[in-house]
Amino acid sequence: MKETRQGTRRRGHRPGPRSVAPVALVAAGALICLVVAFRPGDRSDAGHTAATAAAGSRGTAAAGQASPAGSTSPSASRSPSPVVSATATARPSTAPARPSASPTSRTTATAASLAGRIRPGTDHRGVATTYDAGTGDGGSCSYGPSDDLMTAAMNHTDYETSKACGAYVLVRAAGGATVTVRITNECPTGCAPGQLDLSAQAFARLANPAAGRIPVTWKLLSPAGSGTIAVRYKTGSSRYWCALQVIGHRNPVAGLELRSGGGWRQLPRTDYNYFLAEDGGGCGGAIRITDIYGERLTVDGIALRPDAVQSTRLQFARH
Repeated sequence: MKETRQGTRRRGHRPGPRSVAPVALVAAGALICLVVAFRPGDRSDAGHTAATAAAGSRGTAAAGQASPAGSTSPSASRSPSPVVSATATARPSTAPARPSASPTSRTTATAASLAGRIRPGTDHRGVATTYDAGTGDGGSCSYGPSDDLMTAAMNHTDYETSKACGAYVLVRAAGGATVTVRITNECPTGCAPGQLDLSAQAFARLANPAAGRIPVTWKLLSPAGSGTIAVRYKTGSSRYWCALQVIGHRNPVAGLELRSGGGWRQLPRTDYNYFLAEDGGGCGGAIRITDIYGERLTVDGIALRPDAVQSTRLQFARH
């Protein structure tokens, strides 16, 4: 009975005001914590967002820094300058000059506009015949004797007033045999467009010399091992009249200029592969040479020494 009355008293007990207040305060505190924790504009979330944004900004800045040396952007590689130049000072002595720069230019449109009939990337069809090149005296291109007899004479149409002189071409026979030759001569007018008259040594690389005439295809090359360019004044040149030619160029030469009167003077080209200054203006001064790709090489210090081959240590870029 005593336990029953005590149990009854517990069930019927009414807590007073002092016992209710602590419970209410605890509940209210818990509610406030929940509201603060899930409120959209909470400062802790804003702080986290700001930290994240700052980290993202640092990452973007790092990505936008300059690329390591030697790397280029795709847009830069697709937009080369149409004309570039290198400068050197040539010396009449045996020690040739060193260029201060050797940049390259690979502009297809420039090559197409300067090349004439023999253009990069174009396959030509014709026939190959053979002739006795002798000591490689150079023929119409006026290069003079040479130990290199892997040469050819270009037909009159593709010779194009000596534009073909010095060009390297890869000749392929129908059976697949190939030979690389340098153009040093002009084939007589009887040669058809596309025809090459090869030295006997070059023809033998393609077929039995007894064949005499075979169908071929050929195209322009920009060879790897081409040495360096040299310049020669023609016999009889002076400050009153001069003619110059370029020797040993990797790519066909499109033009030659002399510095004259504070500017550059373009010289006309002869069919014997010299550039002519009939009044002597600029003779003995700076020379600027341009290849069919638009690359310009400027040479200072070439002495006006007729019939002397003067080296420059310059060479056009390979393509």
